[in-house]
Amino acid sequence: MRPADVVVALDVGGTGMKCALVRADGAVLHTERHPTDAERGPDAVVDTVLGVAEGLAGKARADGLDPVAIGIAVPGVIDEARGVAVWSANVGFRDVPLRDLAQARLGLPTAVGHDVRAGGLAEARLGAGSDAAHVLFVAIGTGIAAAHLVGGAAATGAHGAAGEIGHILVRPGGPRCGCGRPGCLEAVSSASAIGRLYSARAGAPATAAEVADRAAAGEPLAADVWREAVEALADGLATGQALFDVETVVIGGGLARAGALLFDPLRAALHERMTFHREPRLVAAALGDEAGCLGAALLALDSLEK
Repeated sequence: MRPADVVVALDVGGTGMKCALVRADGAVLHTERHPTDAERGPDAVVDTVLGVAEGLAGKARADGLDPVAIGIAVPGVIDEARGVAVWSANVGFRDVPLRDLAQARLGLPTAVGHDVRAGGLAEARLGAGSDAAHVLFVAIGTGIAAAHLVGGAAATGAHGAAGEIGHILVRPGGPRCGCGRPGCLEAVSSASAIGRLYSARAGAPATAAEVADRAAAGEPLAADVWREAVEALADGLATGQALFDVETVVIGGGLARAGALLFDPLRAALHERMTFHREPRLVAAALGDEAGCLGAALLALDSLEK
C-alpha cells in the first residue's frame, strides 16, 4: 500500500458506532463516534452504517488520502466468507448482506466480521497478545464471548458462531441464560449477571462496578457474589484452555476494568484448575474500546491481500 492509502473501519454496536481511518501500519489518522439508534429498525441502521462509511471515505479524500477498503465489525452470528450479518440481535440484523451493500454504495472492497473476533484480532496483532502465537481473547460485558486466534488469524467456525464461550455450561441448574438454558457462564459471570445476582440478594439495584467496589471495601454480600462469578469464570477459562491450549488469555470488556480485584483471584482460581494443561498467561486487554474498530481495519487490510 502507498503512504496515502487508508481503510475505513467501523465497529457497530447496539448503542453506538466507533469509526476510524487507519493506515496499513495500524496508525489511526481520524476517529469518529456515531449513535446507532438500533430502535429505528435494521434498514435504518444499515443506511446509517453506509452513510457514516461514505462520510469517512469523503473525509479521507478531502485530506489527501485514498480510501482503499472498508472493514465493518458487528455483533451476532456473522458469515464472514459471504459478508452477511446472519443474526445480530443488538442491531436487529437478520441475513443482511452488508458486504455487498457497502461495495455497491461506496465502490470499495469490503470485509465484514464479528465484533469480538475483530477485537481479538487487534489484541493479538497490536495489543496485549502480540507476543504470542496462540491467544484466547475473552470480552466480558453485558455478555461473554471469545475469539481464538492462531498466528494472528481468528477461527470463525463452520457457521460463523465460533467463540461463544459464554454459553459453556458451568453451573447446572444455575441462573437462566438469555439463550434459554440455565447455568451458562454468561448467566453467572458477565457484568450484567453480577449486577443482577447482587441486586436480587440485596433487594436493591447495583451494577457490576458497584459490586466490585463494595467487595473491595469488604462488604460480605458483594464479596460472595464477586467470588462466585470469578470461580465460574475460572471454570469457563479452564475449559477454554483444555480446548485451545493457548499461550495467552486476554481479558477485555467492562469487567476487566476491575483490575487486580478480578485478575488476582482469577489467576489463582485458574491455577488451581490446571492439571496436565499448561497454564496460560492471563492479561488485561491493552486497546480498550478501540479494539473492535482497529480489528475492523485489520479485516479490511487482510481483504486486500486475498
